[in-house]
Amino acid sequence: MFDQIHYATLGIIALNVLVSLKGFNDNTFFERYKFQVKAIEIGQKDRMFTSGFLHVDLSHLFFNMFTLFFFAPVVIQWLNPIQFVLIYVVSLAAGSLLAMVFHKNEPYYSAVGASGAVTGILYAAILLEPQMRLGFMFIPIPVPAYVFGIGYLLYSIYGMKSRIGNIGHSAHFGGAIGGYVSTLIFFPSLLETDLLMVGLLAIPIIVLFVLQKAGKLN
Repeated sequence: MFDQIHYATLGIIALNVLVSLKGFNDNTFFERYKFQVKAIEIGQKDRMFTSGFLHVDLSHLFFNMFTLFFFAPVVIQWLNPIQFVLIYVVSLAAGSLLAMVFHKNEPYYSAVGASGAVTGILYAAILLEPQMRLGFMFIPIPVPAYVFGIGYLLYSIYGMKSRIGNIGHSAHFGGAIGGYVSTLIFFPSLLETDLLMVGLLAIPIIVLFVLQKAGKLN
């Protein structure tokens, strides 16, 4: 497994570790670069990106980097390292943008973590290899990746509506949208070779926009 890890993935992981460790030990640094609606609205747009490299603690950092470690090779194998990095950055930005939209009336809403970007890579990997099997501690039998992807985003919608836990569901969902759209831009032949799966994975995204338009998420 370790011989499959690309330098692009290692670079992203290293950047997350270095910035997070700095944030663990420097609260002023952490507060300046975390995601916060009001600070972004008054001009500190850099927070939309820097917040994605900060984490609350080691377990938060480990979980995100562990997920990235396993799904990055799928994306790089199908596309290339540069496109992988671009999907990561686009997903990070998309996660922050959706968080801004969803929390626009909460000036002191704040968040940190690479979850949006990592979810984008995860959803990109699922779009590229929808039939790969994923197993988790709470799922005794491995399920096809596309089933997990659809279920996860539908759960994220529920989490956004119900405000479940201290989790940035909107950033996760925004990241998934970023990963989905950018993957199709880089690999448009999926629209010809696997249109059914492209359509299935779009269902949660369509549901989100319908609910948002109908005012059902507030």
